[in-house]
Amino acid sequence: MRIVLATTNRHKLQEARSVLSGLGIEIASLDEFPSIEPPVEDAATFEGNARIKALYYAGILGCWALADDSGLEVDALDGAPGVLSARFAGEGADDRANNAKLIAALANVPDARRTARYRCSVAFAGGERIIATAAGTLEGVILAAPRGSNGFGYDPYFWIPARAMTAAEMTTDQKNSISHRGTAFRAIREKIEFAAADGEI
Repeated sequence: MRIVLATTNRHKLQEARSVLSGLGIEIASLDEFPSIEPPVEDAATFEGNARIKALYYAGILGCWALADDSGLEVDALDGAPGVLSARFAGEGADDRANNAKLIAALANVPDARRTARYRCSVAFAGGERIIATAAGTLEGVILAAPRGSNGFGYDPYFWIPARAMTAAEMTTDQKNSISHRGTAFRAIREKIEFAAADGEI
């Protein structure tokens, strides 16, 4: 069995391969299909965008597809940046610009109200249907100043009280063990196993 993971991010690919190991499934990435244009991700939710990508690549490639969408939700900002996390500061914005906008938006917000979470939704599709979805979250607090250099995105500002460190201060293995994406991939693994046992795939 072969599944295409709808990403060119090698970190996501490594994580998916690790979580899905032992199932006898080959996990490929979009690096093998450089000529395919990505779909428009215009859903209002992470799950909606994950579904769009999974169905698109399953249809265009004629194989099983696994897709995720993830980002940061800040309570004091009514859930923003949400699905716009990667482009919070505008199209083409980098991590520095996105973080600068985030911290500026929270400048007058007290520590007790800077709660946030990383959220990830994963969708598994075959043909023209979604076979399974799963989700994961990681709760935290947004700091006023960055700490750590191991992460990416909002990680240097994302403090995890349960671990007393930011996501950027964690090793890759530490982060993967509790991350929103790791949780979602582990949950989708169970659903893929059930689908295979029921003869759906």
